[in-house]
Amino acid sequence: MADGAVSEAARVLVAADKFKGSLTAVQVAERVTAGLRRVVPDVEVETLPVADGGDGTVAAAVAAGFERREVEVTGPLGEPVTAAYALREGTAVVEMAEASGLQLLPEGVFAPLTSTTYGSGELLRAALDAGARTIVFGVGGSATTDGGAGMLAALGARFLDADGKPVGPGGGPLKDLATADLSGLDPRFAGVELVLASDVDNPLTGPKGAPAVYGPQKGASPDDVAELDAALAHYARVLAEAGVERAAELAESPGAGAAGGIGYGALVGLGASFRAGIDVMLDVLGFAPALARATLVITGEGSLDEQTLHGKAPAGVAAAAREAGVETVAVCGRLALPPEALGRAGIRRAYALAALEPDPAKSMANAGPLLEQAAENLARDFLR
Repeated sequence: MADGAVSEAARVLVAADKFKGSLTAVQVAERVTAGLRRVVPDVEVETLPVADGGDGTVAAAVAAGFERREVEVTGPLGEPVTAAYALREGTAVVEMAEASGLQLLPEGVFAPLTSTTYGSGELLRAALDAGARTIVFGVGGSATTDGGAGMLAALGARFLDADGKPVGPGGGPLKDLATADLSGLDPRFAGVELVLASDVDNPLTGPKGAPAVYGPQKGASPDDVAELDAALAHYARVLAEAGVERAAELAESPGAGAAGGIGYGALVGLGASFRAGIDVMLDVLGFAPALARATLVITGEGSLDEQTLHGKAPAGVAAAAREAGVETVAVCGRLALPPEALGRAGIRRAYALAALEPDPAKSMANAGPLLEQAAENLARDFLR
């Protein structure tokens, strides 16, 4: 064994997120396992694909034994889409990106002012209809910036303009909002634990708000960002004027700006509680018992960078493993963190595909075989 501190009877837990654009979390686990076993054929490996609330969260739950359910809902542009959620013993994992995600938009098409979260509300209702008593609502990867107004409308809220007509879909039309009525919201939410699972803690508006920080990646121009920010601030004011409890305060709270402000909609209208997405998902997926069986944890994601340190899956996995006294190493497509930052996060070493293939396009195209090769190198260092 070159430099690892793992015994001969190593028990490896692979708990990695997806490599966005190239490998799902399940595929990452499969490739890492294959690479490890080329070097140590009889190594004991347990896989637990993880996610932090963004796209891939339902897939991680299904890999952990949840049942996949599909339902037709309204997509971000108003068209019907098939969306999945996961269900097990009264707990549902609902991923807003399944209904309102950026990946549902046609190539090169954006609708920053008019894309809607209506389908996310329909997806939540489907989980209620299936008997869910606890709902983990993973928010991230959205195409939308409507403050969750579309979601709330799908669940019975009314948002009207000065003529008493429903405002149009998306964040832009909220500038015309005159009255808001949340009294028609599905009453079942009062008896359900709804956990808002996100890796971002932005407020609804302002320089760190949803439009300013995330609007541009959804196609918003500087003018669009200004329009959306003003519209969402107006939306929060109208809700406060309508007597919605803590409407102004919650607009400033962590997670309100998640996924184009759908976090705010869940907090203000559905009684959600906010938790770091990876912490929620580790609980739901059964990470603690799996960790108790492990002598080495392998985590990772497509890019290990500054963002990783702020609530992304590998940081959450490494923190939990360090607390349990289990060493963690990482695999990634691209490594943009120095060894000291990795160490502070609880990651002993990272193995990047870019070190094997510097061309990003080739690295992504051949991510599977390269990841197996990286896992072989990891096994030589930590398992022999």
